[in-house]
Amino acid sequence: MHPNIKLPEAFLQLVESTMPSHLSMTDFIAACQRPLRRSIRINTLKISVADFEIIAMQKKWSLSPVPWCNEGFWIEREDDSVPLGNTAEHLSGLFYIQEASSMLPVTALVKDNNEMNVVLDMAAAPGSKTTQIAALMKNSGALVANEYAASRVKVLSANVQRCGVYNTALTNFDARVFGAWLPEQFDTILLDAPCSGEGTIRKDPDAMSNWDLDSICDIASTQKDLIESAFHALKPGGTLVYSTCTLNLQENQEVCLHLKETFSEAVEFIALGDLFENAEQALTEHGFLHIYPQIFDSEGFFVAKLKKVSSVPPPEVLKRLGKFPFEKANNKLIEQISNELNQTLALNLPSSSELWIRDKEVWLFPSAMTNMIGELRFSRIGIKLAETLKASKKSGPMFRWQHEAVMALADGNNSLLIDLSIEDAREWFMGRDIRPDITPGSGEVIVGFSGAVIGLGKWVGNRIKNGLPRELVRDKNLF
Repeated sequence: MHPNIKLPEAFLQLVESTMPSHLSMTDFIAACQRPLRRSIRINTLKISVADFEIIAMQKKWSLSPVPWCNEGFWIEREDDSVPLGNTAEHLSGLFYIQEASSMLPVTALVKDNNEMNVVLDMAAAPGSKTTQIAALMKNSGALVANEYAASRVKVLSANVQRCGVYNTALTNFDARVFGAWLPEQFDTILLDAPCSGEGTIRKDPDAMSNWDLDSICDIASTQKDLIESAFHALKPGGTLVYSTCTLNLQENQEVCLHLKETFSEAVEFIALGDLFENAEQALTEHGFLHIYPQIFDSEGFFVAKLKKVSSVPPPEVLKRLGKFPFEKANNKLIEQISNELNQTLALNLPSSSELWIRDKEVWLFPSAMTNMIGELRFSRIGIKLAETLKASKKSGPMFRWQHEAVMALADGNNSLLIDLSIEDAREWFMGRDIRPDITPGSGEVIVGFSGAVIGLGKWVGNRIKNGLPRELVRDKNLF
């Protein structure tokens, strides 16, 4: 039990006044005071659920399925001396540490959704739902991941890269701009809205330290602006999922009802009672899921799904964008890059992507994103594939491949991968060069551990020079 958890009396009164009669306040308080079960989501861009379960069995990790996410599991470990985030499987992107309730919005987003070519995640950092969406899209189409706080975009970018995502562009805006800047551009949208965080008390004892009713009203006002923006950005016939990790009606049901009142028959609520087994225990009269922590022994959460039945006039705005600093690669350069990538690393360019050039940099953009170029300013699009080198008289390599490209495009079956020992793998993640006990090769090389890709190195004599970006280096308590 968390001894330091304090639940304000005004908060408890608010919960009691709105909680359904079949639920108990005693159970609610007891659930809030219990530590949260640790849960993970397997990243199917890098490994299948079945193959990960084999790894978990070998490591004596006990996995219990999360009912609403096929890739989600509660996890218990016999030996937890190494933090879960420092395990080899996490560092190589095989799984994401994600609270079980947090997996629900994306499950609702994709259910019965046949059109997910262009998707918007309006409040994306740190990236749990972005990477979940990208995995379910199988890295196809285009996913715009927006984050308002500039300081959190770096974390979002790191998680996207670790998980091998290449169909995603990152933006840094107040998400209220999307409705006017990109009206009716997206097939489906996730708005996991900033909120008061009442449902997170089980993992954050300080979550309620600044709670008051006035702040809830201020937050709800912002949420109403955001959901209106999302609705304008949505194509007619498209679907929008609105979610929060809070429990009060002002930030949840009332925000969705505000949208209905504003746009009337253009808004249709989609009931979520059949989203997973026993979902009806959390179902509201409008078909939303209002999840109190005692129902599924999880964080408190709210999820609503809406459909845009018909077009509505978007707000007008004057856009001022600078010159886009990239140009599309010509066919000759595309062929050159493709051939060298295959010859040096046995990798192929994805058919759903395009090559774009900025100075000496080669980038891989998702094809479905390029129609937005000139309509929105991006922090980054896709992945950096390579840097161009000076032409060599000896016809040496013309491109220096990038760590993030190998993490996205390579897998454990790559014919040129060198699988490291556990000792060498630890050295690798600490940023050190390694000397594997094999016959030295030449040029750049993909390195892995236990069948998972962990980076890109280069042979220098009998050692492999470490190519791990400095910000990814870990210095202690590794697997």
